[in-house]
Amino acid sequence: MKMLNRPRRLRRNKLIRDLVAEVKLDPGKMIQPYFISEKGTNRMEIGSMPGIYRDPEDKFVESFKADFDLGIDKIMLFGVVTSKDSRASRVDDKDNPVNSVSRQLKEQYGDEVFVAADICLCEYTDSGHCGLIKDNKIDNDATLDRLADMALASVKSGADCLGPSDMMDGRIGHIRAKLEEHGYKDSIIMAYTAKYASSYYGPFRDAAASAPKFGDRKSYQMDYRNQREAIRELEFDIAEGADIVMVKPALAYLDIISLFKENSPVPVAAYNVSGEYTMAKLMAREGMAVEKDLVLENLSAIFRAGADMALTYHLRDILKNGWLNG
Repeated sequence: MKMLNRPRRLRRNKLIRDLVAEVKLDPGKMIQPYFISEKGTNRMEIGSMPGIYRDPEDKFVESFKADFDLGIDKIMLFGVVTSKDSRASRVDDKDNPVNSVSRQLKEQYGDEVFVAADICLCEYTDSGHCGLIKDNKIDNDATLDRLADMALASVKSGADCLGPSDMMDGRIGHIRAKLEEHGYKDSIIMAYTAKYASSYYGPFRDAAASAPKFGDRKSYQMDYRNQREAIRELEFDIAEGADIVMVKPALAYLDIISLFKENSPVPVAAYNVSGEYTMAKLMAREGMAVEKDLVLENLSAIFRAGADMALTYHLRDILKNGWLNG
């Protein structure tokens, strides 16, 4: 049979497939999230996220050394506290778990570790919502001041990067203005630009003890039926001073990642979220997939769609098990 075009020629063996691969996964483009609880508590594995822990602030630097030695040098910190109130009073406390750990990490590692801090009220409000409540509704504009206070306290504690994940209107500009006012001109803002109201966040809310006590987050997180709205959010965040823009979740929103890649003048991040992580773990546990193959396929899809970097809970397993070696 005469056939000039045979795409299988470039799939014949692994050496050739590696040679022509369009995506090469790089751990240097991945960020590992961590949950930091208050000192004096015990390290606790999160039941809904096998292999992921709540780490006490006074023991984190010690336990992190093993991950640093593996090659993890870019991290995102989330706080878990027991004292919560309507004003999210602890968000700008210099001694809250995230700020305490940020200082410790910078004292020990300096610029050898890139520390990003989540900027959101949900882990600190007694309502579990990402904003302050007034008349049983989210008060967008009052929330902006608390977010800016939290951001300032985070950079004062050593955070290299801020991740506003609240989805309040105008928060990037408000935070940027506060940082500029206090002389923090080099602080990076990685905006959660298209954060969708998703069912994939369930394990995270367990890990961070941040489930809303009433209602849901659909009045501020994005409707998963919408795509054009993401471009509007992208334009706002860039105009307000975001350095990196993010799509969250990742796997169900590959079209949004591609849309951002085509339209964003700044780097695009994607969050491979808790539900995506847990689904891979459960499929592997039940013998329905090989964990390595499934994880690398998922991450390759995220980068193939256009992500410049990814936050993923899988990074420790990737490095510990040498999944990218050979």
